Amino acid sequence: MKILKHSDVTPRNIYLGRREFVKALGIASAASLVSYPVSAEQDYSKKGKLNTFEEITNYNNFYEFGTSKTDPAEYAHNLTTNPWEITFDGITQNKRKFDISEILKGKPIQERVYRLRCVEGWSMVIPWIGFPLHELINQLELDYDTKYVAFDTIFRPEEMRGQRRATLDWPYREGLTIEEAIHPLTFIATGLYGRELPKQNGAPLRLVVPWKYGFKSIKSITKISFMKKQPFTTWNAENPREYGFYSNVNPNVDHPRWSQATERVIGEGLFGERRKTELFNGYITEVGDLYKGLDLKKYF
Repeated sequence: MKILKHSDVTPRNIYLGRREFVKALGIASAASLVSYPVSAEQDYSKKGKLNTFEEITNYNNFYEFGTSKTDPAEYAHNLTTNPWEITFDGITQNKRKFDISEILKGKPIQERVYRLRCVEGWSMVIPWIGFPLHELINQLELDYDTKYVAFDTIFRPEEMRGQRRATLDWPYREGLTIEEAIHPLTFIATGLYGRELPKQNGAPLRLVVPWKYGFKSIKSITKISFMKKQPFTTWNAENPREYGFYSNVNPNVDHPRWSQATERVIGEGLFGERRKTELFNGYITEVGDLYKGLDLKKYF
């Protein structure tokens, strides 16, 4: 196992700016920034170059602001992210609504370099910062028979222009099994490239599940529910033939309208590099046991 060094994966000017970001959040000292151990095969800082901050923040799927990849960067500034509250369902605590400062307080901020693989066939490598989802879940008293975790994006059509149209059944919703949610790779991102998370990338909190297609990594989370039954998820409900509940990256299971065997790397140009798609986005060793005995073509 190899530890990622921040100075190896992040441009120096942005790396140094991380200290101011952490101080401003009041979460932890810069010295508490730690890296998640990953196998050499998944050290994307060594395996491939990082995408630039400009690429990451200007090429997004966030239908709440429009269906074009450039719409989020153009319109997301309208979203109010402070104050921000998270509501929880399926917990036994009397208090079920928390301010974001309560969610973040005391959590050591980590940097994780994950490849984001989109179901449309493109990918980019992003240095996220945040904390593992299980650190939040472990603070909650769940109902004993919880099997799934569901997430809702904020619904504010007055600030999110895309929600004024029936493009999808708003609010956007996603879900994981409880085993997926507590896996140490599952991450809550609060920033990227050492900066506060941009609004077009899902501020103030977004989910990052690196072995799944990007639409599972729901943005601007305002509600987390712990459930007994498999939850409603937006794209699976919209078109179950094309978007499964699990949505694990799998080169052997094509989208009905295109192959998933390869992916276009953002930043390499329209006719630039295409790389072979890896099963579970390369995390087969880490997450393969979650799906042992599961028919991956049936439960895609």
